[in-house]
Amino acid sequence: MNGSWIALLDALISELERRRSLGVLYVGVSARAAALLEQLESLPTEARVESRARPVTASGPAAVSKEAPNPPSMAAATSSRTQGVTGTQGAEAAGGVVDAAVAPPASKLSPELFPGAASVSGVAAGLSREARIAALAELRQRVLQCVKCPHLAATRKNVVFGVGSPEAELVFVGEAPGVDEDEQGEPFVGAAGQLLTKIIQAMGFTREQVYIANILKCRPDTPGQTSGNRKPTPTEMATCFPWLREQLLLIRPKVIVALGATAVEGLLGKSTVGITRLRGQWQQWEGIPVMPTYHPAYLLRNQSLVEKRKVWEDMLQVLERLGRPITERQRNYFTRAGTERT
Repeated sequence: MNGSWIALLDALISELERRRSLGVLYVGVSARAAALLEQLESLPTEARVESRARPVTASGPAAVSKEAPNPPSMAAATSSRTQGVTGTQGAEAAGGVVDAAVAPPASKLSPELFPGAASVSGVAAGLSREARIAALAELRQRVLQCVKCPHLAATRKNVVFGVGSPEAELVFVGEAPGVDEDEQGEPFVGAAGQLLTKIIQAMGFTREQVYIANILKCRPDTPGQTSGNRKPTPTEMATCFPWLREQLLLIRPKVIVALGATAVEGLLGKSTVGITRLRGQWQQWEGIPVMPTYHPAYLLRNQSLVEKRKVWEDMLQVLERLGRPITERQRNYFTRAGTERT
């Protein structure tokens, strides 16, 4: 199977998975898409299995019915991705490009293969609260069973999925669970988590009103260590990130706050630019504004009023972007003239 077929197959799978993650149970398939899938079914089994694409099975996308108007069920769509074309690349390739080596941007997604294709934000915005809750619950069950990183699955006590409102306009993304999070199965419950809760409250929210998650769902193992944590490896982050991506696409917040350098690296792929240079500077992830800032653990190590003020200034920018009212007292937090909040 040549590269163009691999790209097309992975794009079809990616699009089905994306819609499934958004709670879509059925899709319509154009005659052309059905014909392409039929050709894939006719290939020998060994030709369908490539290093850059997953095998096509009877329960996978190749089994999509070409009959219209009865749409195919997506319940059997596979739920994880392997090495090769990423979710974003796969979505881009779904624009009906079969011969091009480089896929067009996602904005050029053609309805030719998937009639009625809608933007991620549009689909997510159309979901009811109940549908979002159900979709996140289903996603959580899949994440709890994940063993893609055998060494982490063998040492973890709990998978730390994420907590908060399924309709949160603000999402905080951290690095990875620590010992307290691994013990309780909830992100940011240790000392750094308590400080994050205070920051959230100072912004006028509660933990229940925002959403909190991590780049990694399992605590990084620390062989030979009796305590402490370690930074997730690039491979671990790349393997686990699709789970977070599904969460973010389901919630579709107005703003994401990336807490620390590892969160920025995992979310934005920026590993060569330090958090000191990036913090306070708006970034974007799939059209969603992202505010990089210091991790609360940094503030626990550095109690300087100046450093606390930097993080708070970042949070003021977030509040402004969200259109939330800001009191004079809030504007003066962590200044000599204001009230210090810790």
